[in-house]
Amino acid sequence: KGTAEVEDRSRMNITFVMDTPELEAEFLALAKERNLIGIKGHRSVGGFRASIYNALGITSINALVDAMREFEENHK
Repeated sequence: KGTAEVEDRSRMNITFVMDTPELEAEFLALAKERNLIGIKGHRSVGGFRASIYNALGITSINALVDAMREFEENHK
């Protein structure tokens, strides 16, 4: 689930949370397994924050999207 209001969303920072702390822990483990580093959210907010600045290659973004899609498929 996204955390920012539509009109306030960043195109460079993607923030999202899961429904439960257990799901967040499971997704973080998957991210680590896929070598997706630095996506853990702020310590007071939790969730996740993915920064996709210009210096980040499209393959890195696709790796995150693929992991998110796989996670979603496994948790329907």
